[in-house]
Amino acid sequence: MSQDHQQRMARKKAVIDERIAKATEERGVLILLRGNGKGKSSSAFGTLARALGHGQSCAVVQFIKGRVQTGEYKLFHDHPQVQWHVMGHGFTWETQDKQQDIEAAKQAWAVTEKLLQDDSIDMLVLDEMSYMFKYRYLPIEPVVAALQHRPKNQTVIITGRTMVEELLAIGDTISTIKDDGHAFRLGVKAQAGIEW
Repeated sequence: MSQDHQQRMARKKAVIDERIAKATEERGVLILLRGNGKGKSSSAFGTLARALGHGQSCAVVQFIKGRVQTGEYKLFHDHPQVQWHVMGHGFTWETQDKQQDIEAAKQAWAVTEKLLQDDSIDMLVLDEMSYMFKYRYLPIEPVVAALQHRPKNQTVIITGRTMVEELLAIGDTISTIKDDGHAFRLGVKAQAGIEW
């Protein structure tokens, strides 16, 4: 190992160690996973698996999926540390019933609101919730208030292509998944285990 490399790594380690030393707050975080690329829900459920590995109690509310049983549902729904709520009827272009979609969103929010008050839930995944604001199925104000008043150590993950400014303003970790290409546009059929 060259001396130059060793010096660069020592400087880098000092910077990282200083950042770690300054990060002393312990609390749950609001994670927003957005963008038009594939992998938002996959990231959320990967994080859920990580939390379960640490013995945490988790809950999931799926706001849109519901037409078919997803792989994540099949894997996690019977897990003793997971509460799983499939509340949607599919995407709007599939249901073609706006009133039914609004009613499903309201029911999903009623479940979510209770979970946001439950201090036994360490992690809450709100899968595809962001669409509820894009389509104006739910008002954003009560959601922001509930997120801000949730139990201190509860982490919440919200997924969806777009995020309204009100959520971006209170998010702790915000990741944008970019679409640089997708097999579907190449004529490859959606597949179990990849898309759902």
